[in-house]
Amino acid sequence: MKTVITVAFVLSVILFGCQSEPTMQNYFVGKQQQPGFSVFDVPSSIINTDKASLTPEQKRVLKTFKKLNVLFYKADPKQPKQLEREFQTVRTILKDTTAYAELMHFGSGKEGGSISIVGEEDKVDEIVLFGSKTGGGLTVIRILGDDMNPADAMTFLSVLQNSELNMQQLQPLQQILKP
Repeated sequence: MKTVITVAFVLSVILFGCQSEPTMQNYFVGKQQQPGFSVFDVPSSIINTDKASLTPEQKRVLKTFKKLNVLFYKADPKQPKQLEREFQTVRTILKDTTAYAELMHFGSGKEGGSISIVGEEDKVDEIVLFGSKTGGGLTVIRILGDDMNPADAMTFLSVLQNSELNMQQLQPLQQILKP
């Protein structure tokens, strides 16, 4: 009898413990090696600042940031339906209201984007920026951190503007943007 209960428990953990819904992280991992996609991480160490010159508010905001995950998909004119499939896949993931809360949507149809969060309003662990353009492609940027607050975005941008970015760590992005 113990064996039957143990087997039933193990099977239930296996069957119900596996998440079948797609996640943004799984989407990024699945697209890393696919043609037309560029996926890379930008660590927080890219931001070189003189900590002494930062205000207490800027220091607090900077501590909440861990890294960016960036995904670009450039549309292939030979496969026009692929952009539509990728667009729908990302939209489906972001429509999962148990995981993502949309803060803002702009544009219309397949030209525009959205900003979504994971977490509570003042304790956000992930901010997802999604943008697409018909015939051009799409971009998804995941801003990962601990207890971030979307209201601190302007403070974070001011830290970025006043920092010396480590360009060595931006080489993947530079390669993508080369003509």
